[in-house]
Amino acid sequence: MSEQTAAASDASTHDASADEAAAVDTGAEEIFEQKRVRLEKRDRLNARGDLGDGAYPVAVPVTATIPGVRAEWGHLEETPDTASGEEVGIAGRVVFQRNTGKLCFASLQAGDGTRIQAMVSLAEVGEEALADYKELVDLGDHLFVRGEVISSRRGELSVMVREWRIAAKALAPLPNMYAELNEETRVRQRYLDLIVREQARINVVTRARTMASLRRTFEDRDFIEVETPMLQTIHGGASARPFVTHSNAFDTELFLRIAPELYLKRAAVGGLERVFEINRNFRNEGADSTHSPEFAMLEAYEAYTDYSGIADLTQALIQNAALAVNSGTEREGSHVVRWADGTDFDLGGDWDRISMYGTLSEAAGREITPETPVSELQTIADAEGVEVKLPNHGKLIEELWEHFVKDGLTRPTFVMDFPVETSPLTRHHRSIPGVVEKWDLYVRGFELATGYSELVDPVVQRERFTQQAAEAARGDDEAMRVDEEFLRALEHGMPPSGGMGMGMDRLLMALTGLGIRETILFPLVK
Repeated sequence: MSEQTAAASDASTHDASADEAAAVDTGAEEIFEQKRVRLEKRDRLNARGDLGDGAYPVAVPVTATIPGVRAEWGHLEETPDTASGEEVGIAGRVVFQRNTGKLCFASLQAGDGTRIQAMVSLAEVGEEALADYKELVDLGDHLFVRGEVISSRRGELSVMVREWRIAAKALAPLPNMYAELNEETRVRQRYLDLIVREQARINVVTRARTMASLRRTFEDRDFIEVETPMLQTIHGGASARPFVTHSNAFDTELFLRIAPELYLKRAAVGGLERVFEINRNFRNEGADSTHSPEFAMLEAYEAYTDYSGIADLTQALIQNAALAVNSGTEREGSHVVRWADGTDFDLGGDWDRISMYGTLSEAAGREITPETPVSELQTIADAEGVEVKLPNHGKLIEELWEHFVKDGLTRPTFVMDFPVETSPLTRHHRSIPGVVEKWDLYVRGFELATGYSELVDPVVQRERFTQQAAEAARGDDEAMRVDEEFLRALEHGMPPSGGMGMGMDRLLMALTGLGIRETILFPLVK
């Protein structure tokens, strides 16, 4: 048996894996004291030249990653008390440590949460280096170690350390690694959440896989990804209240965009017949479990199709994203996603397409059509306790539909054919007066995406903008303004097209069952 393996065997009862559960939380006074002590250690590290390049070296000589070592040498755990004969240099965050007389243990954690044990023994590093380790290394530090890959007597994959250095000194202590972080801490200090909680790291990977899948689906269908302005002179493309700012360079009022639609349609006029963008939108509205003032949005436009064709595309985008999220899990190849609460949700098959007016009539027990007077709709709303700000036919229809129908939807469902008053950028329905060719996709009871047969007639579009301007004059701060530049583009001819928009944060909610603040890496909080 080698000297280092013998050292591991002699102290096997002190393996990190056996003791991690003993970690305890720290109070505010102790945290303050720990910071003071750690600052002193930082100063000592910076003052000494024999312990690497101080508390924050520019680099450390890593030769392998912790996940890579586990992948290559994980089989050693099947044969405890074994030496590989291979030396590696790795770095990770210290998330557990136990310092005994002649042998110290630490768990080093990689960014993906993978861990490996480091064993610092008197026999390998010498008396001075062991004493320095005990004095200067704290929980939370990034630590570089070089040594042989072994398995301890208990079968813990380990590195028997021959050299160590601080890679980055942590001045603030970690929270208890084995206690649940409260939601406030998770949201405000996401970096701690990522260190402590596996689900937080999974959420980031899930989002990245989803974005990559969406782009692959578009690429397979010959779409082009573009970027359009976030600072706009006229806000448009949706009914929403904008954020307002001022440009010193141009001495003009600007708006953070509420949607990229009007610029993407300009691109379509220019000949980009299949175009999409994934980027940030900003709406100066309320924040709740499904809304964030800043959010990621996908919009796409395809020439020579309509709202039915764009619904097919949207279903494919989401179903392919479900496959990507399930890749490498026991649900490989399935559209059934596992939510955070452990329940399953099936995104597979062909999704239902239902009529807004038809389902509202059925649920309300009376026929409601695009010709139903506002007074009659207001009577129904009053009887049901549904309040509508600045009511018109379209707003009353949508609010009543949400009241009567929305909560009963369980499967992914396209709700088709909306009132014209609430959809100023949408083409009139080809066969139903007073209705536009628009759908909303509902998943898990919330609106996930919306799609249209796009309005490309510049004369009708001007009429719609004028109607919106009248609504704005009545006090509707979500109404659009007349955009002359966009109208000028439309006058050059936009092909018949289908368009869609989908919130990325809500898509992650549908794939994971999480709230919106969990799907955003760094959400805005008050």
